[in-house]
Amino acid sequence: MENIEIIVLLLFGVTFLAVLSNRTRFPFPIALVLVGLVISLIPNLPVVILKPEVVFFVFLPPLLYEAAWKASWHEFKTNIRSITLAAVGLVIFTTLCVGWAAHTFIPGITWAEAFLLGAIVSPPDAVAATSVTKGLGIHPRLISILEGESLVNDASGLIVYKYALAAILTGSFELWEAGFQFLEVVVVGVGVGMAVGYVLYLIHKNFICEPLVEVTLTFLTPYASYLIAEHFHASGVLSVVTTGLYLSFRSADMFTTESRIQANSVWEVVIFILNGLIFILLGLQMKMVIPDLESVGSVGIPTLLGYGLLVSLVVIAVRFIWVFPAALIPRWLSSKIRTREEYDRRNLIIFGWSGMRGVVSMAIALSIPLTLPSGETFPNRNLIIFLTFCVIIVTLVAQGLTLPAVIRKLKLPKHSILAEEYEVRTKVLGAAMVHIEEKLLDLDEATKDTVRTNYQNRFERLQHTELPLRNPQEKDTNPALAVFNRLSHVQLELIEVERELIKQLHKQGQASEEVLRKIEWELDIEETRLQLEIIK
Repeated sequence: MENIEIIVLLLFGVTFLAVLSNRTRFPFPIALVLVGLVISLIPNLPVVILKPEVVFFVFLPPLLYEAAWKASWHEFKTNIRSITLAAVGLVIFTTLCVGWAAHTFIPGITWAEAFLLGAIVSPPDAVAATSVTKGLGIHPRLISILEGESLVNDASGLIVYKYALAAILTGSFELWEAGFQFLEVVVVGVGVGMAVGYVLYLIHKNFICEPLVEVTLTFLTPYASYLIAEHFHASGVLSVVTTGLYLSFRSADMFTTESRIQANSVWEVVIFILNGLIFILLGLQMKMVIPDLESVGSVGIPTLLGYGLLVSLVVIAVRFIWVFPAALIPRWLSSKIRTREEYDRRNLIIFGWSGMRGVVSMAIALSIPLTLPSGETFPNRNLIIFLTFCVIIVTLVAQGLTLPAVIRKLKLPKHSILAEEYEVRTKVLGAAMVHIEEKLLDLDEATKDTVRTNYQNRFERLQHTELPLRNPQEKDTNPALAVFNRLSHVQLELIEVERELIKQLHKQGQASEEVLRKIEWELDIEETRLQLEIIK
Protein backbone atom coordinates (compact mmCIF):
# COMPACT_ATOMS: atom_id res chain seq x y z
CA MET A 1 0.00 0.00 0.00
CA GLU A 2 2.89 2.34 0.77
CA ASN A 3 4.24 1.87 -2.77
CA ILE A 4 0.86 2.76 -4.29
CA GLU A 5 0.69 5.94 -2.21
CA ILE A 6 4.17 6.97 -3.34
CA ILE A 7 3.32 6.31 -7.00
CA VAL A 8 0.09 8.35 -6.75
CA LEU A 9 1.98 11.26 -5.20
CA LEU A 10 4.62 11.08 -7.90
CA LEU A 11 1.89 11.06 -10.57
CA PHE A 12 0.62 14.30 -9.07
CA GLY A 13 4.13 15.66 -9.52
CA VAL A 14 4.22 14.50 -13.15
CA THR A 15 0.87 16.24 -13.75
CA PHE A 16 2.17 19.55 -12.44
CA LEU A 17 5.31 19.00 -14.49
CA ALA A 18 3.11 18.79 -17.61
CA VAL A 19 1.58 22.17 -16.72
CA LEU A 20 5.04 23.68 -16.34
CA SER A 21 6.19 22.02 -19.57
CA ASN A 22 3.27 23.54 -21.51
CA ARG A 23 3.87 27.00 -20.12
CA THR A 24 7.60 26.96 -20.79
CA ARG A 25 7.23 25.00 -24.05
CA PHE A 26 9.79 22.51 -22.79
CA PRO A 27 9.35 19.11 -24.53
CA PHE A 28 7.42 16.87 -22.16
CA PRO A 29 9.22 13.58 -23.08
CA ILE A 30 12.53 15.17 -22.08
CA ALA A 31 10.98 16.42 -18.85
CA LEU A 32 9.75 12.88 -18.09
CA VAL A 33 13.14 11.26 -18.45
CA LEU A 34 14.67 13.94 -16.22
CA VAL A 35 11.95 13.22 -13.64
CA GLY A 36 12.89 9.55 -13.73
CA LEU A 37 16.50 10.52 -13.06
CA VAL A 38 15.50 12.80 -10.15
CA ILE A 39 13.29 10.09 -8.62
CA SER A 40 16.20 7.65 -8.66
CA LEU A 41 18.20 10.13 -6.54
CA ILE A 42 15.53 10.83 -3.89
CA PRO A 43 16.46 9.03 -0.64
CA ASN A 44 14.09 6.75 1.32
CA LEU A 45 11.75 6.06 -1.58
CA PRO A 46 10.69 2.40 -1.83
CA VAL A 47 12.14 0.05 -4.44
CA VAL A 48 9.39 -1.29 -6.70
CA ILE A 49 10.02 -4.69 -8.25
CA LEU A 50 7.80 -5.24 -11.27
CA LYS A 51 6.88 -8.49 -12.94
CA PRO A 52 8.40 -8.18 -16.43
CA GLU A 53 5.41 -9.71 -18.20
CA VAL A 54 3.13 -7.15 -16.53
CA VAL A 55 5.23 -4.24 -17.79
CA PHE A 56 5.30 -5.64 -21.30
CA PHE A 57 1.58 -6.37 -21.51
CA VAL A 58 0.15 -3.37 -19.65
CA PHE A 59 2.19 -0.60 -21.27
CA LEU A 60 3.12 -1.53 -24.83
CA PRO A 61 -0.22 -2.40 -26.53
CA PRO A 62 -2.03 0.88 -25.70
CA LEU A 63 1.06 3.03 -26.37
CA LEU A 64 1.63 1.49 -29.80
CA TYR A 65 -2.08 1.44 -30.67
CA GLU A 66 -2.45 5.13 -29.89
CA ALA A 67 0.60 5.96 -32.02
CA ALA A 68 -0.79 3.89 -34.93
CA TRP A 69 -4.18 5.55 -34.55
CA LYS A 70 -2.66 9.00 -35.05
CA ALA A 71 -0.62 7.94 -38.09
CA SER A 72 -1.79 8.49 -41.66
CA TRP A 73 -2.25 5.32 -43.71
CA HIS A 74 -1.79 7.27 -46.96
CA GLU A 75 1.50 8.77 -45.78
CA PHE A 76 2.59 5.39 -44.43
CA LYS A 77 1.90 3.69 -47.76
CA THR A 78 3.54 6.46 -49.78
CA ASN A 79 6.76 6.31 -47.75
CA ILE A 80 6.81 2.55 -47.21
CA ARG A 81 10.27 2.09 -48.78
CA SER A 82 11.94 4.68 -46.55
CA ILE A 83 10.04 3.46 -43.51
CA THR A 84 10.99 -0.17 -44.12
CA LEU A 85 14.67 0.64 -44.63
CA ALA A 86 14.72 2.56 -41.34
CA ALA A 87 12.38 0.35 -39.34
CA VAL A 88 13.83 -3.02 -40.31
CA GLY A 89 17.26 -2.50 -41.83
CA LEU A 90 18.37 0.18 -39.39
CA VAL A 91 17.03 -1.76 -36.39
CA ILE A 92 19.03 -4.88 -37.32
CA PHE A 93 22.12 -2.79 -38.16
CA THR A 94 21.87 -0.94 -34.84
CA THR A 95 21.40 -4.19 -32.94
CA LEU A 96 24.53 -5.68 -34.53
CA CYS A 97 26.72 -2.58 -34.02
CA VAL A 98 25.62 -1.98 -30.42
CA GLY A 99 26.00 -5.69 -29.70
CA TRP A 100 29.55 -5.71 -31.06
CA ALA A 101 30.51 -2.56 -29.13
CA ALA A 102 28.97 -3.78 -25.86
CA HIS A 103 30.60 -7.22 -26.08
CA THR A 104 33.98 -5.73 -27.06
CA PHE A 105 34.27 -2.86 -24.59
CA ILE A 106 32.09 -3.82 -21.59
CA PRO A 107 33.56 -6.69 -19.54
CA GLY A 108 31.32 -9.61 -18.65
CA ILE A 109 28.65 -9.16 -21.33
CA THR A 110 28.11 -12.18 -23.58
CA TRP A 111 27.19 -11.92 -27.26
CA ALA A 112 23.55 -12.80 -26.55
CA GLU A 113 23.28 -10.19 -23.78
CA ALA A 114 24.96 -7.58 -25.98
CA PHE A 115 22.52 -8.21 -28.84
CA LEU A 116 19.67 -8.10 -26.33
CA LEU A 117 20.82 -4.60 -25.34
CA GLY A 118 21.14 -3.65 -29.02
CA ALA A 119 17.58 -4.75 -29.76
CA ILE A 120 16.24 -2.78 -26.78
CA VAL A 121 17.86 0.53 -27.76
CA SER A 122 17.35 0.15 -31.52
CA PRO A 123 13.80 1.64 -31.90
CA PRO A 124 13.59 5.47 -31.74
CA ASP A 125 10.57 7.25 -30.28
CA ALA A 126 8.69 9.37 -32.84
CA VAL A 127 6.58 11.02 -30.15
CA ALA A 128 9.70 12.56 -28.68
CA ALA A 129 10.93 13.73 -32.09
CA THR A 130 7.62 15.24 -33.16
CA SER A 131 7.09 16.99 -29.81
CA VAL A 132 10.55 18.55 -30.02
CA THR A 133 10.12 19.62 -33.66
CA LYS A 134 6.55 20.90 -33.26
CA GLY A 135 6.17 24.36 -34.76
CA LEU A 136 9.58 24.34 -36.45
CA GLY A 137 8.16 23.93 -39.97
CA ILE A 138 9.69 20.52 -40.81
CA HIS A 139 8.41 19.03 -44.05
CA PRO A 140 5.42 16.69 -43.46
CA ARG A 141 7.07 13.84 -45.38
CA LEU A 142 9.96 13.79 -42.92
CA ILE A 143 7.52 13.73 -40.00
CA SER A 144 5.58 10.90 -41.66
CA ILE A 145 8.75 8.83 -42.11
CA LEU A 146 9.73 9.39 -38.48
CA GLU A 147 6.27 8.34 -37.26
CA GLY A 148 6.11 5.35 -39.61
CA GLU A 149 9.60 4.26 -38.59
CA SER A 150 8.61 4.37 -34.95
CA LEU A 151 5.53 2.20 -35.54
CA VAL A 152 7.30 -0.56 -37.44
CA ASN A 153 10.69 -0.49 -35.72
CA ASP A 154 9.04 -1.13 -32.36
CA ALA A 155 7.80 -4.40 -33.83
CA SER A 156 11.05 -5.35 -35.54
CA GLY A 157 13.06 -4.37 -32.45
CA LEU A 158 10.85 -6.50 -30.24
CA ILE A 159 11.15 -9.48 -32.58
CA VAL A 160 14.94 -9.24 -32.50
CA TYR A 161 14.73 -8.77 -28.72
CA LYS A 162 12.74 -11.99 -28.34
CA TYR A 163 15.26 -13.97 -30.38
CA ALA A 164 18.16 -12.63 -28.33
CA LEU A 165 16.21 -13.38 -25.15
CA ALA A 166 15.46 -16.91 -26.35
CA ALA A 167 19.17 -17.43 -27.06
CA ILE A 168 19.96 -16.51 -23.46
CA LEU A 169 17.18 -18.62 -21.97
CA THR A 170 17.80 -21.72 -24.14
CA GLY A 171 21.51 -21.33 -24.85
CA SER A 172 21.09 -21.95 -28.61
CA PHE A 173 20.58 -19.86 -31.75
CA GLU A 174 20.33 -20.73 -35.45
CA LEU A 175 20.55 -17.79 -37.86
CA TRP A 176 18.65 -19.39 -40.76
CA GLU A 177 15.91 -20.60 -38.45
CA ALA A 178 15.62 -17.16 -36.84
CA GLY A 179 15.40 -15.52 -40.28
CA PHE A 180 12.58 -17.82 -41.37
CA GLN A 181 10.72 -17.33 -38.09
CA PHE A 182 11.16 -13.56 -38.42
CA LEU A 183 9.26 -13.59 -41.72
CA GLU A 184 6.65 -15.94 -40.28
CA VAL A 185 5.87 -13.85 -37.21
CA VAL A 186 5.71 -10.69 -39.35
CA VAL A 187 3.28 -12.14 -41.90
CA VAL A 188 1.07 -13.81 -39.30
CA GLY A 189 1.19 -10.74 -37.05
CA VAL A 190 0.01 -8.47 -39.88
CA GLY A 191 -2.68 -11.00 -40.83
CA VAL A 192 -4.01 -11.24 -37.28
CA GLY A 193 -3.99 -7.46 -36.98
CA MET A 194 -5.99 -7.10 -40.20
CA ALA A 195 -8.47 -9.77 -39.10
CA VAL A 196 -9.00 -8.23 -35.66
CA GLY A 197 -9.36 -4.78 -37.21
CA TYR A 198 -11.96 -6.00 -39.73
CA VAL A 199 -14.05 -7.77 -37.08
CA LEU A 200 -14.00 -4.76 -34.78
CA TYR A 201 -14.84 -2.47 -37.67
CA LEU A 202 -17.99 -4.51 -38.33
CA ILE A 203 -18.86 -4.52 -34.62
CA HIS A 204 -18.44 -0.76 -34.27
CA LYS A 205 -20.31 0.02 -37.47
CA ASN A 206 -23.26 -2.37 -37.19
CA PHE A 207 -23.85 -3.24 -33.56
CA ILE A 208 -22.63 -0.48 -31.22
CA CYS A 209 -24.06 3.01 -30.95
CA GLU A 210 -23.52 3.74 -27.25
CA PRO A 211 -20.52 6.08 -26.74
CA LEU A 212 -19.49 4.58 -23.41
CA VAL A 213 -19.39 1.08 -24.89
CA GLU A 214 -17.49 2.27 -27.97
CA VAL A 215 -14.84 4.04 -25.90
CA THR A 216 -14.47 0.98 -23.67
CA LEU A 217 -14.05 -1.25 -26.71
CA THR A 218 -11.25 0.97 -28.04
CA PHE A 219 -9.29 0.16 -24.87
CA LEU A 220 -9.84 -3.57 -25.21
CA THR A 221 -8.87 -3.62 -28.89
CA PRO A 222 -5.05 -3.36 -28.59
CA TYR A 223 -4.98 -6.00 -25.85
CA ALA A 224 -7.19 -8.35 -27.86
CA SER A 225 -5.05 -7.91 -30.97
CA TYR A 226 -1.87 -8.47 -28.98
CA LEU A 227 -3.10 -11.58 -27.15
CA ILE A 228 -4.53 -13.26 -30.25
CA ALA A 229 -1.31 -12.73 -32.21
CA GLU A 230 0.81 -14.00 -29.31
CA HIS A 231 -1.46 -17.07 -29.09
CA PHE A 232 -0.44 -17.93 -32.65
CA HIS A 233 3.24 -17.22 -31.82
CA ALA A 234 3.23 -14.14 -34.05
CA SER A 235 4.27 -10.55 -33.38
CA GLY A 236 1.70 -9.10 -31.00
CA VAL A 237 3.20 -5.65 -31.39
CA LEU A 238 2.97 -5.71 -35.19
CA SER A 239 -0.59 -6.98 -34.87
CA VAL A 240 -1.50 -4.03 -32.63
CA VAL A 241 0.07 -1.53 -35.05
CA THR A 242 -1.76 -3.10 -38.01
CA THR A 243 -5.09 -3.04 -36.18
CA GLY A 244 -4.54 0.59 -35.22
CA LEU A 245 -3.74 1.66 -38.79
CA TYR A 246 -6.71 -0.29 -40.19
CA LEU A 247 -9.28 1.10 -37.76
CA SER A 248 -7.89 4.64 -37.82
CA PHE A 249 -8.31 4.77 -41.60
CA ARG A 250 -11.97 3.78 -41.18
CA SER A 251 -12.74 5.66 -37.99
CA ALA A 252 -15.02 8.19 -39.72
CA ASP A 253 -17.42 5.35 -40.62
CA MET A 254 -17.28 3.71 -37.19
CA PHE A 255 -17.85 6.35 -34.53
CA THR A 256 -20.54 8.84 -33.74
CA THR A 257 -19.49 12.42 -33.01
CA GLU A 258 -20.02 11.98 -29.29
CA SER A 259 -18.04 8.72 -29.22
CA ARG A 260 -15.14 10.30 -31.08
CA ILE A 261 -14.97 13.29 -28.72
CA GLN A 262 -15.07 11.06 -25.65
CA ALA A 263 -12.55 8.56 -27.02
CA ASN A 264 -10.02 11.24 -27.96
CA SER A 265 -10.26 12.88 -24.54
CA VAL A 266 -10.06 9.66 -22.56
CA TRP A 267 -7.18 8.26 -24.60
CA GLU A 268 -5.14 11.42 -24.09
CA VAL A 269 -5.49 11.01 -20.33
CA VAL A 270 -4.62 7.31 -20.39
CA ILE A 271 -1.52 7.77 -22.55
CA PHE A 272 -0.41 10.67 -20.37
CA ILE A 273 -0.70 8.51 -17.23
CA LEU A 274 1.06 5.52 -18.83
CA ASN A 275 3.98 7.65 -20.01
CA GLY A 276 4.33 9.28 -16.62
CA LEU A 277 3.93 6.01 -14.75
CA ILE A 278 6.59 4.11 -16.66
CA PHE A 279 9.27 6.72 -15.95
CA ILE A 280 8.23 6.87 -12.29
CA LEU A 281 8.58 3.08 -12.07
CA LEU A 282 11.91 3.37 -13.86
CA GLY A 283 13.20 5.87 -11.32
CA LEU A 284 12.10 3.65 -8.45
CA GLN A 285 13.80 0.62 -10.01
CA MET A 286 17.01 2.54 -10.66
CA LYS A 287 17.38 2.93 -6.90
CA MET A 288 17.97 -0.83 -6.81
CA VAL A 289 19.86 -1.14 -10.09
CA ILE A 290 22.79 1.18 -9.37
CA PRO A 291 23.70 -0.11 -5.87
CA ASP A 292 23.43 -3.68 -7.15
CA LEU A 293 25.80 -2.94 -10.03
CA GLU A 294 28.32 -1.35 -7.68
CA SER A 295 28.20 -4.21 -5.18
CA VAL A 296 28.16 -7.16 -7.58
CA GLY A 297 30.68 -6.00 -10.14
CA SER A 298 32.73 -3.63 -8.00
CA VAL A 299 32.26 -1.04 -10.74
CA GLY A 300 32.07 2.62 -9.84
CA ILE A 301 29.55 5.13 -11.10
CA PRO A 302 32.08 6.88 -13.41
CA THR A 303 32.83 3.59 -15.16
CA LEU A 304 29.11 2.78 -15.53
CA LEU A 305 28.45 6.22 -16.96
CA GLY A 306 31.34 5.71 -19.37
CA TYR A 307 29.74 2.47 -20.60
CA GLY A 308 26.42 4.28 -20.99
CA LEU A 309 28.02 7.11 -22.97
CA LEU A 310 29.82 4.60 -25.20
CA VAL A 311 26.60 2.78 -26.10
CA SER A 312 24.80 6.09 -26.65
CA LEU A 313 27.47 7.36 -29.05
CA VAL A 314 27.34 4.11 -31.00
CA VAL A 315 23.54 4.40 -31.27
CA ILE A 316 23.82 7.99 -32.58
CA ALA A 317 26.69 7.28 -34.99
CA VAL A 318 25.10 4.13 -36.44
CA ARG A 319 22.01 6.08 -37.47
CA PHE A 320 24.06 8.54 -39.51
CA ILE A 321 26.14 5.75 -41.03
CA TRP A 322 22.95 4.07 -42.22
CA VAL A 323 20.85 7.07 -43.29
CA PHE A 324 22.88 8.43 -46.20
CA PRO A 325 23.50 5.13 -48.10
CA ALA A 326 19.88 4.07 -47.47
CA ALA A 327 18.63 7.31 -49.02
CA LEU A 328 21.13 7.66 -51.87
CA ILE A 329 21.50 4.11 -53.20
CA PRO A 330 17.80 3.73 -54.18
CA ARG A 331 18.03 7.12 -55.95
CA TRP A 332 21.06 5.97 -57.92
CA LEU A 333 19.31 2.74 -58.95
CA SER A 334 15.88 4.12 -59.84
CA SER A 335 15.03 7.06 -62.09
CA LYS A 336 11.43 6.94 -60.84
CA ILE A 337 12.58 7.66 -57.31
CA ARG A 338 14.72 10.56 -58.53
CA THR A 339 11.72 11.99 -60.36
CA ARG A 340 9.13 11.39 -57.64
CA GLU A 341 11.05 12.33 -54.49
CA GLU A 342 12.90 15.58 -53.95
CA TYR A 343 16.30 15.29 -52.30
CA ASP A 344 17.73 17.63 -49.70
CA ARG A 345 20.78 16.54 -47.73
CA ARG A 346 19.63 18.73 -44.84
CA ASN A 347 16.56 16.54 -44.32
CA LEU A 348 18.82 13.51 -43.92
CA ILE A 349 20.81 15.33 -41.24
CA ILE A 350 17.61 16.15 -39.35
CA PHE A 351 16.43 12.55 -39.70
CA GLY A 352 19.75 11.29 -38.38
CA TRP A 353 19.63 13.66 -35.41
CA SER A 354 16.02 12.67 -34.59
CA GLY A 355 16.82 9.18 -33.37
CA MET A 356 15.71 9.78 -29.80
CA ARG A 357 14.87 6.76 -27.65
CA GLY A 358 11.95 6.84 -25.26
CA VAL A 359 9.23 4.98 -23.45
CA VAL A 360 9.17 1.84 -25.65
CA SER A 361 12.86 1.08 -25.06
CA MET A 362 12.32 1.57 -21.35
CA ALA A 363 9.30 -0.74 -21.28
CA ILE A 364 11.24 -3.45 -23.13
CA ALA A 365 14.19 -3.15 -20.75
CA LEU A 366 11.95 -3.45 -17.70
CA SER A 367 10.33 -6.56 -19.23
CA ILE A 368 13.58 -8.58 -19.08
CA PRO A 369 12.91 -11.66 -16.89
CA LEU A 370 14.19 -11.57 -13.33
CA THR A 371 15.48 -15.15 -13.47
CA LEU A 372 16.54 -17.86 -15.91
CA PRO A 373 14.57 -21.12 -16.27
CA SER A 374 17.09 -22.70 -13.88
CA GLY A 375 16.13 -20.21 -11.16
CA GLU A 376 19.38 -18.25 -11.39
CA THR A 377 19.31 -14.47 -11.56
CA PHE A 378 19.15 -13.17 -15.14
CA PRO A 379 22.75 -12.20 -16.00
CA ASN A 380 23.48 -8.47 -16.29
CA ARG A 381 19.79 -7.51 -16.18
CA ASN A 382 20.45 -4.43 -14.06
CA LEU A 383 23.37 -3.38 -16.27
CA ILE A 384 21.20 -3.60 -19.40
CA ILE A 385 18.47 -1.50 -17.74
CA PHE A 386 21.05 1.07 -16.64
CA LEU A 387 22.63 1.30 -20.10
CA THR A 388 19.16 1.67 -21.68
CA PHE A 389 18.40 4.52 -19.29
CA CYS A 390 21.68 6.19 -20.25
CA VAL A 391 20.85 5.93 -23.96
CA ILE A 392 17.41 7.44 -23.37
CA ILE A 393 18.87 10.34 -21.37
CA VAL A 394 21.65 11.08 -23.85
CA THR A 395 19.47 10.87 -26.96
CA LEU A 396 16.44 12.64 -25.49
CA VAL A 397 18.25 15.39 -23.61
CA ALA A 398 21.34 15.96 -25.79
CA GLN A 399 19.71 15.40 -29.18
CA GLY A 400 16.25 16.59 -28.21
CA LEU A 401 17.33 19.92 -26.80
CA THR A 402 19.73 20.63 -29.66
CA LEU A 403 17.46 19.50 -32.52
CA PRO A 404 15.70 22.89 -32.87
CA ALA A 405 19.11 24.61 -33.07
CA VAL A 406 20.25 22.12 -35.72
CA ILE A 407 17.12 22.81 -37.78
CA ARG A 408 17.64 26.56 -37.55
CA LYS A 409 21.33 26.22 -38.44
CA LEU A 410 20.51 24.24 -41.59
CA LYS A 411 18.12 27.03 -42.71
CA LEU A 412 15.58 24.70 -44.24
CA PRO A 413 12.57 26.33 -45.93
CA LYS A 414 9.73 26.21 -43.42
CA HIS A 415 6.62 24.28 -44.29
CA SER A 416 3.46 26.01 -43.11
CA ILE A 417 0.61 23.74 -42.12
CA LEU A 418 -1.56 26.85 -42.17
CA ALA A 419 -1.55 26.94 -45.97
CA GLU A 420 -2.85 23.38 -46.06
CA GLU A 421 -5.47 24.31 -43.46
CA TYR A 422 -6.59 27.20 -45.68
CA GLU A 423 -7.06 24.92 -48.70
CA VAL A 424 -9.02 22.31 -46.77
CA ARG A 425 -11.27 24.87 -45.08
CA THR A 426 -11.96 26.52 -48.47
CA LYS A 427 -12.96 23.19 -50.04
CA VAL A 428 -15.17 22.22 -47.10
CA LEU A 429 -17.02 25.55 -46.96
CA GLY A 430 -17.31 25.65 -50.74
CA ALA A 431 -18.91 22.20 -50.83
CA ALA A 432 -21.41 23.23 -48.15
CA MET A 433 -22.34 26.42 -50.00
CA VAL A 434 -22.87 24.51 -53.27
CA HIS A 435 -25.11 22.05 -51.43
CA ILE A 436 -27.17 24.93 -50.01
CA GLU A 437 -27.83 26.37 -53.49
CA GLU A 438 -28.34 23.12 -55.41
CA LYS A 439 -29.84 20.63 -52.98
CA LEU A 440 -31.81 22.55 -50.37
CA LEU A 441 -34.42 23.77 -52.84
CA ASP A 442 -37.42 22.89 -50.66
CA LEU A 443 -36.31 25.10 -47.75
CA ASP A 444 -38.26 28.24 -47.01
CA GLU A 445 -36.37 31.42 -47.89
CA ALA A 446 -35.99 32.61 -44.29
CA THR A 447 -34.25 29.41 -43.19
CA LYS A 448 -32.20 29.25 -46.38
CA ASP A 449 -31.03 32.84 -45.99
CA THR A 450 -29.97 32.21 -42.40
CA VAL A 451 -27.95 29.13 -43.34
CA ARG A 452 -26.48 30.80 -46.43
CA THR A 453 -25.46 33.90 -44.47
CA ASN A 454 -23.69 31.81 -41.84
CA TYR A 455 -21.57 29.96 -44.40
CA GLN A 456 -20.94 33.04 -46.51
CA ASN A 457 -19.65 34.92 -43.46
CA ARG A 458 -17.29 32.09 -42.62
CA PHE A 459 -16.13 31.85 -46.24
CA GLU A 460 -15.48 35.59 -46.53
CA ARG A 461 -13.56 35.64 -43.26
CA LEU A 462 -11.37 32.84 -44.58
CA GLN A 463 -10.72 34.60 -47.90
CA HIS A 464 -9.65 37.80 -46.14
CA THR A 465 -7.02 36.18 -43.96
CA GLU A 466 -4.26 35.88 -46.60
CA LEU A 467 -3.55 32.67 -44.73
CA PRO A 468 -1.38 30.96 -47.38
CA LEU A 469 0.99 33.94 -47.44
CA ARG A 470 1.48 34.00 -43.73
CA ASN A 471 4.86 33.11 -42.31
CA PRO A 472 4.34 30.33 -39.75
CA GLN A 473 6.69 32.11 -37.36
CA GLU A 474 4.66 35.35 -37.31
CA LYS A 475 2.35 36.01 -34.42
CA ASP A 476 -0.28 38.72 -34.07
CA THR A 477 1.29 40.77 -36.90
CA ASN A 478 -1.27 40.14 -39.63
CA PRO A 479 -4.27 42.55 -39.54
CA ALA A 480 -6.31 40.25 -41.76
CA LEU A 481 -5.69 37.40 -39.35
CA ALA A 482 -7.11 39.50 -36.52
CA VAL A 483 -10.25 40.06 -38.63
CA PHE A 484 -10.59 36.31 -39.14
CA ASN A 485 -10.30 35.58 -35.43
CA ARG A 486 -12.43 38.47 -34.16
CA LEU A 487 -15.82 36.84 -34.77
CA SER A 488 -14.67 33.65 -33.09
CA HIS A 489 -13.54 35.61 -30.03
CA VAL A 490 -16.87 37.45 -29.89
CA GLN A 491 -18.73 34.13 -30.07
CA LEU A 492 -16.54 32.74 -27.31
CA GLU A 493 -17.33 35.78 -25.19
CA LEU A 494 -21.06 35.22 -25.70
CA ILE A 495 -20.70 31.55 -24.81
CA GLU A 496 -19.06 32.63 -21.55
CA VAL A 497 -22.11 34.83 -20.83
CA GLU A 498 -24.39 31.84 -21.40
CA ARG A 499 -22.16 29.69 -19.22
CA GLU A 500 -22.28 32.17 -16.33
CA LEU A 501 -26.08 32.14 -16.42
CA ILE A 502 -26.06 28.34 -16.39
CA LYS A 503 -23.82 28.46 -13.31
CA GLN A 504 -26.21 30.84 -11.54
CA LEU A 505 -29.23 28.68 -12.34
CA HIS A 506 -27.33 25.64 -11.07
CA LYS A 507 -26.32 27.30 -7.81
CA GLN A 508 -29.84 28.65 -7.21
CA GLY A 509 -31.52 25.35 -8.06
CA GLN A 510 -33.81 26.98 -10.65
CA ALA A 511 -33.49 24.23 -13.28
CA SER A 512 -33.05 20.47 -13.32
CA GLU A 513 -29.56 18.98 -13.35
CA GLU A 514 -30.28 17.04 -16.54
CA VAL A 515 -31.28 20.14 -18.51
CA LEU A 516 -28.34 22.20 -17.25
CA ARG A 517 -25.81 19.46 -18.01
CA LYS A 518 -27.18 19.04 -21.53
CA ILE A 519 -26.91 22.78 -22.29
CA GLU A 520 -23.46 22.89 -20.69
CA TRP A 521 -22.33 20.01 -22.93
CA GLU A 522 -23.61 21.85 -26.02
CA LEU A 523 -21.69 24.97 -24.99
CA ASP A 524 -18.55 22.89 -24.47
CA ILE A 525 -18.86 21.41 -27.98
CA GLU A 526 -19.38 24.82 -29.56
CA GLU A 527 -16.52 26.37 -27.61
CA THR A 528 -14.23 23.53 -28.68
CA ARG A 529 -15.17 24.12 -32.33
CA LEU A 530 -14.47 27.84 -32.09
CA GLN A 531 -11.15 27.31 -30.29
CA LEU A 532 -10.03 24.97 -33.08
CA GLU A 533 -11.17 27.46 -35.71
CA ILE A 534 -9.02 30.27 -34.34
CA ILE A 535 -5.73 30.49 -36.23
CA LYS A 536 -2.85 31.03 -33.84
